[in-house]
This record gives sequence, structure tokens and C-alpha cells, in this order.
Amino acid sequence: MVETGGKNGPVLGDSGNALGPLQIHRSYYIDSRTPGSYDQVADLRYATKVYRNYMRRYATASRLGRVPTAQDVARIHNGGPNGYKKSSTIKYWNKVRKYYESSNSL
Repeated sequence: MVETGGKNGPVLGDSGNALGPLQIHRSYYIDSRTPGSYDQVADLRYATKVYRNYMRRYATASRLGRVPTAQDVARIHNGGPNGYKKSSTIKYWNKVRKYYESSNSL
């Protein structure tokens, strides 16, 4: 919802550099080591696999030195492997948190 407002399919973002419902960049896809092709991230099920593989690689307790939080995961998704440390990803986290809090209060 935060990335595309719930739109599915070959949605382009970030000036054409991100694709699909999770707005995955090609470098993110490559880093995820998910078999298939980049164009498949337009499909939500496949994009979710890419996201999970990426997080298994970068959002880990051994890498962060603690159990990753929802904030860590959101900021890594937005800012890359070290996104959880970047001040530039705080605005994205606030969007995610706002959506999460509103959807859980229903």
C-alpha cells in the first residue's frame, strides 16, 4: 500500500527505476538472488519472494547485532542493505508506520 497504493502489475516508480507493487529496483532483485527474471517483480507473489530473500540476506540479527524490527525491515527495503542506518529512510518508515497503525486499529 505504501509503495503503490495497492496497484498491482508493471507499475513503474522512481523515474522508471523501480517496478511492481513493491517498487523493486533491479539491484535489489539481483541482491535477493531469487531465480527468475527482473520483469517478474511486477507480480505480487514473485515480488514478495524477492523481498523475503532480500530480507533473509540483510535484515538478520547476526548482521544488525540485534533482532531486526519492523522499522529496520522497512528502512532496508527503502534504502538498501544499510538503510536502517540512513536518516533518509526515516520519512519512508513514518509512512509505513502510519499505514500499519491505521490498518491495525480497524
